Amino acid sequence: MTVSTVEYIRYRIPEERSAEFLAAYTRASVQLAAAPQCVDYELARCEEDFEHYVLRITWTSTEDHIEGFRASELFQDFLAEIRPYIPNIEEMRHYKPTSVRGQGASVPTLYAWAGGAEAFARLTEAFYDKVLEDDLLAPLFAGLAPEHAAHVALWLGEVFGGPPAYSETQGGHGHMVAKHLGKGITEPQRRRWVNLLQDAADDAGLPTDAEFRSAFLAYAEWGTRLAVYFSGPDATPPAEQPVPKWTWGAAPPYRP
Repeated sequence: MTVSTVEYIRYRIPEERSAEFLAAYTRASVQLAAAPQCVDYELARCEEDFEHYVLRITWTSTEDHIEGFRASELFQDFLAEIRPYIPNIEEMRHYKPTSVRGQGASVPTLYAWAGGAEAFARLTEAFYDKVLEDDLLAPLFAGLAPEHAAHVALWLGEVFGGPPAYSETQGGHGHMVAKHLGKGITEPQRRRWVNLLQDAADDAGLPTDAEFRSAFLAYAEWGTRLAVYFSGPDATPPAEQPVPKWTWGAAPPYRP
């Protein structure tokens, strides 16, 4: 998988030219938005010194930026808008992200928002009560171990930002994947699993706000589709990986 690159362009724009500069970049941003090599972009202005601006552009790769975007017609239109400000550039470089990254505590985890360990315990208890009574899913879970629901609660809690209890007591992503090998899960079974999980979330009293439920459902879709793949006859177990971390509106990249 290609690792994206971040370009930073630092400008010093005299105060009397700030309005025209912002207007020019508003027009130029149309070309960035249309570029398949551009992931996202943001122009920020310094609070302490209004003459300083930083344009951040995330590209799919440095090569895609230089050999793709700059060689395209979009770049010519982009350049026509920002050309008057090229002499005001103080830095223009590409940066690769490092492993030092994360979220601050100002945004609650999905785990905390859901209600923590007790909420996920209620969820899995309600879910497996439904599963064992469901004609489509019950055969998949014949001989279900008594502790299975509790283990899945630990898994979901860790996925949604809670403590690493599943990793510490059961294993990582590979351990969970191994439970699906050879199961031959069908698409109707996958969809029923997702639907029953949503019903269980209602029964367990999990939050019903759109932001939480969309992230919750997104994980259910992502996870069950992987389960179907790894349950198939041609699946190759992945190398051991950490438990994926799910956040608000974002899916972690999958690396086979």
